[in-house]
Amino acid sequence: MTDSIHPPITADENQSPSVSGKVSPYSIPALRAELNDKGLRMTPQREAILNVFHTLPKGEHLSAEEIHHNLHSEHPSISLSTVYRTVKMMAQMGVLRELELAEGHKHYEINLRESHHHHLTCVRCTKTIEFKSSSALKVGAAAAEKEGFLLLDCQLVVHAICPTCQRSIL
Repeated sequence: MTDSIHPPITADENQSPSVSGKVSPYSIPALRAELNDKGLRMTPQREAILNVFHTLPKGEHLSAEEIHHNLHSEHPSISLSTVYRTVKMMAQMGVLRELELAEGHKHYEINLRESHHHHLTCVRCTKTIEFKSSSALKVGAAAAEKEGFLLLDCQLVVHAICPTCQRSIL
């Protein structure tokens, strides 16, 4: 059993990888209900942090520091430690997806499980793009099943050098 609000990921060979069960859009009411089920409450700070993700362009990933910076003008009382605690809690619940990208510290994105994807990140400029691969998910699902694990997430981060950075070093 997990603390995540998400059901396990399945990777059926006859269809594209998906998540069994419903997909949560992570509206404020949906998150409030999930928090209440866990004996927690929706604080103004948690709501503000979640709202940062609802305003991001698709494919944007933020560190806790970037989230804090985005919040600071409208919510100066929200501390960086509150942001760290909140994103950790939301990642454990499955609301946010925690990523380890090129800089060596965690980034977060809203975990819209119906659009499962992986990341290609430049180790020089940290540019990150998303890509889909059913093969990566199938490999992860097969490895988990072989060892008796229940697959909750499968992330592939490819570390590379983008075309722009390649031109600057050649």
